[in-house]
Amino acid sequence: MKNCKLKEKNDKFEITPTVAIVGRPNVGKSALFNAIIGKRVSIVHEESGVTRDNIIAPVKIQGNYLQLIDTGGLGMGKTKALKRTSFFDAKICTQVEVAIDSADVLLFVVDVTTGVTPLDEEVATTLRESGKKIILIVNKTDNSELEGNLTEFARLNIEEILPVSCLHRRGLKRVSETISKHIWKSKQPPEEKRLAITVVGRPNVGKSSIINKLTGKNRVIVSDIAGTTRDAIDLPVDLNVNDELIPANLIDTAGLRKRGKANSAIEIFSVMRAQTAIERSDIVILVIEADKYGPTSQDAHIGKIISDCGKGCIIVANKWDACSGLKQKDITKEIRGKLPFLAYAPIVYSCAISGYNFNAIMNEIYVVNEQYKIKIPTSTVNKVLSDAITYNPPPCVKSRFLKIFYATMVANKPPLFCLFVNDTKLCTKNYQAYLKNYLRKNFNLHGLPIHLKFKPRVNKRK
Repeated sequence: MKNCKLKEKNDKFEITPTVAIVGRPNVGKSALFNAIIGKRVSIVHEESGVTRDNIIAPVKIQGNYLQLIDTGGLGMGKTKALKRTSFFDAKICTQVEVAIDSADVLLFVVDVTTGVTPLDEEVATTLRESGKKIILIVNKTDNSELEGNLTEFARLNIEEILPVSCLHRRGLKRVSETISKHIWKSKQPPEEKRLAITVVGRPNVGKSSIINKLTGKNRVIVSDIAGTTRDAIDLPVDLNVNDELIPANLIDTAGLRKRGKANSAIEIFSVMRAQTAIERSDIVILVIEADKYGPTSQDAHIGKIISDCGKGCIIVANKWDACSGLKQKDITKEIRGKLPFLAYAPIVYSCAISGYNFNAIMNEIYVVNEQYKIKIPTSTVNKVLSDAITYNPPPCVKSRFLKIFYATMVANKPPLFCLFVNDTKLCTKNYQAYLKNYLRKNFNLHGLPIHLKFKPRVNKRK
């Protein structure tokens, strides 16, 4: 079955071809993936087993549009010598099987410097049994001398063998030409604006479990081992809320730890990718553990990143099933006290294992998305601000008072109000907070931060 939407057979709709990159660990699959799409998406490191979940990206090759899948290294084996040695091998194997099943063309990557290994032979047998078109990519062929070793790979019984060096970008053009030869012509799919929803939190709080529950499938690997997810993984999905489909892009991220506690280069890269995912998202779901002690200092650090980026936010207190004897209002008090900069974010108590209260998460996503569409008329903004000043006048600063001549809403993602005043230095932080809260309450801006921009009014006489 193709890894895309199949619709009615007419000229309007077509299937996007899918190409999957497979092979044993540490042969350069992610390097090939990044080289083909032309940017660094997958984390590349000399340590084996870096990629665990399937990473999908659209790409244009020789005028054709297709989906490219980067998979985890197949480290499993049926023989005793190749018996699984890692907990993740079985999980990765399942993910790779899904990619192979959905692909039209398979790029089987091997390493010219190590030659054919028993695991390469086993992977080759598995791929041939799939009946899919296979292209053998012999990576790390950095010079013509190494090309002489290609004859050894003929025993894998694969017709097309291409020498490639991802590091030096040798042979990539030929790879593109060969892929184009084996896929049908595909036009660029119509652009569909998807709501970017990033799921963030500390390691092992249940982010991937929540992603799988929202998608209804085991799209990402879940385990009790902290740091299971490493890349920021984009998962296109249509969320069904109140009988309305919301095209969304769920982004699963690595657990965010303090940089000083990140004990490997891979973990540092993972943290950087997670922060980048926050910046490009529309809504951020901050997952914390429901606990009587409330959020940790690292939860607060992540929350501050979300607040500074000006993103809509939903706080999900996961693992509520383990909080017997506790009351939600007590935990809510702790959360509000330790995350004051996310006072605008609604709190949902859930359990990713049982699916408890997931409808509430979906409803909050729907509400926040609808808030983004609101455009408040200038006259209404000025009326509300006038009421706010009457109810609580601005404080005196150096014998002067702030005067707001008029205001207007200039953006709604997030809401940004521009206020024209007599002096931008006269509005204290406390009074800014008061104005934000007053605007939020009156306009019911649920789940969104409010930004105020102060501008001095130009004196036309001068």
